[in-house]
Amino acid sequence: MTTVHEQQRRAPRSGGRTAERFPTQGSAALQPVEVVPEQEPPRLQVAPPAPVVTPRAPFVLLVLTLVVAGVLGILVLNTKINENAFRLHDLQEQQTALDQQEQQLERELADRESPGSLAAAARRLGLVPAGNPAFIRMPDGRVIGVPQPASGQPSITSQQQNSGGG
Repeated sequence: MTTVHEQQRRAPRSGGRTAERFPTQGSAALQPVEVVPEQEPPRLQVAPPAPVVTPRAPFVLLVLTLVVAGVLGILVLNTKINENAFRLHDLQEQQTALDQQEQQLERELADRESPGSLAAAARRLGLVPAGNPAFIRMPDGRVIGVPQPASGQPSITSQQQNSGGG
C-alpha cells in the first residue's frame, strides 16, 4: 500500500493535469476553468534585423580617392598619347627625308656605275684600255692566251695629276 506522500510524487493518471496547474470548479474535477488574464501578453513577432550603422566618411573618402585617381590616370594617359603622337609625326617626317635622300644616293650611284662614267673615271686616273686578256688555269697553272701590256696613251688630265700640276 502506498502513502499519500508517494502518490503525490507519482504522475497522475490524467496525463499530467493536476489541480495545481489547472484550477477546477465543482464536480467536474478535470474541467479547466477559464482564467481571465488581467493583461493580454504581447504577441511575439519577428523583428527586422537591427540596422547596421557604418561610418560613411571612410567609404566616401575611398570613393573620392578612386575617382580622383581614375581622372588623374586618364589625364596622364592622354598626355602620354599626345606626346607620343607628336614624336611619331616627327619621326615620320624624318623617315620621309631619309627615304628621299636614299633615292637620290641610289640615282647618283647608278649614274657613277654606268659604263661611260667608269671609263671617264679610269681615263682621269691614267688607265688605258687593255687588249685581249690572258687567263691562268688554276689546277695546273697553265696560261691561256698571250699576256700583253696595254697600249695607249694616258689622258692629259691624268698626266697633270701625276706631275702635281693640277
